[in-house]
Amino acid sequence: MNLALVPLNEDFEIVKIKKIKNDSQKKLLNNMGFVEGALVSVVSESHGNLIVKIKGSRVAIGKDIAMRIMVNHI
Repeated sequence: MNLALVPLNEDFEIVKIKKIKNDSQKKLLNNMGFVEGALVSVVSESHGNLIVKIKGSRVAIGKDIAMRIMVNHI
C-alpha cells in the first residue's frame, strides 16, 4: 500500500520507495528520513497533501511523492 492511502495516526514501515523523478528529490527524501525500514505515520491530510511524522519530526509531502512511498502496517 502507498503512503497516500494509509489511515491517520497509525504506524507504518517504509518498505520501498518507487523511482523518483530526479536525484535531488531522492536525496531530499533521504535527508528527511524517508528510507527503507523507517517508521512513519500520517498526522493529517489536506487536499491529498500529507503531514507525516518521521524520526520525531513532522514533514509535509505532496500526494505525488506519497504515492511512491510503499509501506506495511506494523
